[in-house]
Amino acid sequence: MSLSRRQFLQATALTPILGACLSKADSPPAAKTPPTSPVPLIQRTIPSSSEAIPVVGLGTYQAFSALADQETRDRLTGVLREFHLRGGRFIDSSPMYGPAEATVGELLPTIPQTDRKSWFLATKVWTDGQEAGIAQMEDSAKKMGVTNIDLMQIHNLRDWSHHLPTLKAWKTEGKIRYLGITTSDGRDHDGLIRLMKSEPLDFVQFTYNVDSREAENVLLPLAKDRGIATIINRPFGQGSLLKQLGGRPLPDWVTDELHCDSWAQALLKFIIADERVTVVIPATSNPRHLVDNMGAGSGPMPNPEQRERLVKEVL
Repeated sequence: MSLSRRQFLQATALTPILGACLSKADSPPAAKTPPTSPVPLIQRTIPSSSEAIPVVGLGTYQAFSALADQETRDRLTGVLREFHLRGGRFIDSSPMYGPAEATVGELLPTIPQTDRKSWFLATKVWTDGQEAGIAQMEDSAKKMGVTNIDLMQIHNLRDWSHHLPTLKAWKTEGKIRYLGITTSDGRDHDGLIRLMKSEPLDFVQFTYNVDSREAENVLLPLAKDRGIATIINRPFGQGSLLKQLGGRPLPDWVTDELHCDSWAQALLKFIIADERVTVVIPATSNPRHLVDNMGAGSGPMPNPEQRERLVKEVL
């Protein structure tokens, strides 16, 4: 019988590294513990550098809250530990996300067997004016506990004409390794397209999922043609898709042919199957959900026919 995401997460145990994050009441049966050596994640190449990064990243929007108590600290530490254990590197944040940058910066040094090179850190500039942008970006680096940011993005194209020259200069000076621009929920695609055609961008970030496929028309083809890496946000429609699916059983063919254990994995594999996608960034503050999400980064991916079949199953 196929399992829903909730059933899978209730029935599946985490590796021992999360023992401190789970109460006895939360602990699932030990017989279902996943392998201690997870299957390696698919890697995708950043066109502007040929650097390879894992296809499943980690978003922090509404997930990495302030460390108000020990339970929150343990839970978010568990997310980062499992993320690293399962081959994750790419973490995306923003000053728009409240304390998320500072939370990431405080917790990363506590993750065993990691150093600065273990992580690919991306954040954004989200203010008006060149000087204000510089101050905000310097503050972001300080909060995240690093000297240089791997990827700095202009959030939702905000005041891009002032920030883009700064990012170009910072890349030349080595203060950032990559520069990019973001949007979400279909906002200002026309503006994003103009910049993709005219500026030397390393990354673009936008929304793409089974219920939001506008990116297939222009953004994904253009990114491929222009040699721009793509970051996919809101893969679950900010949770609305998973809520819509509720307790609906996962179809047998999805389990048998795509090796999915949950709807979340199926939704992520729909996105990852498009090779123009560089990295997808589901956000979570739940270690169990993190383990589940990472399972989408390996194994068989849906072919075009299976992708359309998935859309029909979901919608």
